[in-house]
Amino acid sequence: MTGKPLMDDSVRERIISDPELLLSDHDIMRALVAANEKSMGSNIVDLRGIAMERLEARLDRLEDTHRSVIAAAYENLAGTNQIHRAILRMMDATQFEVFLHDLAGDVADTLRVDAIRLVLETEGQAADAALERVGDVLRVVPPGFVDNYITQGRGTPARQITLRQVAVHDDGPYGDKSAYIRSEACMKLDFGAGCLPGLLLMGAEDPHHFTPQQGTDLLAFFAGVFERAMRRWLA
Repeated sequence: MTGKPLMDDSVRERIISDPELLLSDHDIMRALVAANEKSMGSNIVDLRGIAMERLEARLDRLEDTHRSVIAAAYENLAGTNQIHRAILRMMDATQFEVFLHDLAGDVADTLRVDAIRLVLETEGQAADAALERVGDVLRVVPPGFVDNYITQGRGTPARQITLRQVAVHDDGPYGDKSAYIRSEACMKLDFGAGCLPGLLLMGAEDPHHFTPQQGTDLLAFFAGVFERAMRRWLA
C-alpha cells in the first residue's frame, strides 16, 4: 500500500518490541476496547468487555481498601509511638509534684492534647499542702463525681474509656481552659481495693480530636500504666 502510514514507525516499533508497556497502560487499553466494541456495532454484546469492566471496578475497590489499610496502619503506629514516649516521660519523675507537672506539660505536648487533668475522689473536704502545690493539674472531688461525670448523670455503668465531644461551659474540671475544650477522653482509674476511683481527662480544643468512633486500646494501655504509677504515689 502506498497510503500514509497509520502510525509513526518509531511508535510502531516500540509497541512491537515491548507490548507489555501498552498492556499495562489502563487508559490505552480502555480506548482500544472501546474502539473494538464500536467496530462490532451496537447489536453485539461483548461479554468479555463487560467482564473486564467489572474486574477493573473490583480492582479499583481493592486498591482503595489497600490504601486505607496502609494509612490506618501508619496512623496506629504513630499513635503507639506517641503513647510510648508519653509513658517514658511520665515515669521519669521522682516526686509527686514533678510527676503531675510533667503530666500537664511534656506528656500533654507529646500526646498533642491541650489539657490533662487528674480528678481524685476523697472523703475529706480540704486538700493537703502537697495537693495545693500542683495547681490546676489536680482536682479533688467528693465521692460519686467520677461516675456521674463520665455518664453525664444518667446513672448507667461508667466505661473505662469514654471519647466524646463536650459542650461549651465556663466551669468544669479543666479550670481556666474549660471554655475552650471541645472534645475529651475520659479514663476511669482503679487504684485498688479500699480506694476511691479516679479520673484522667485529656481535653482538646479540636471537636474532632476525640470521637466515639475512635479505637480505645492505646488509651486503655496508657490508663493502665497511669493507674500503677498512681498506686505508688498514693501508697
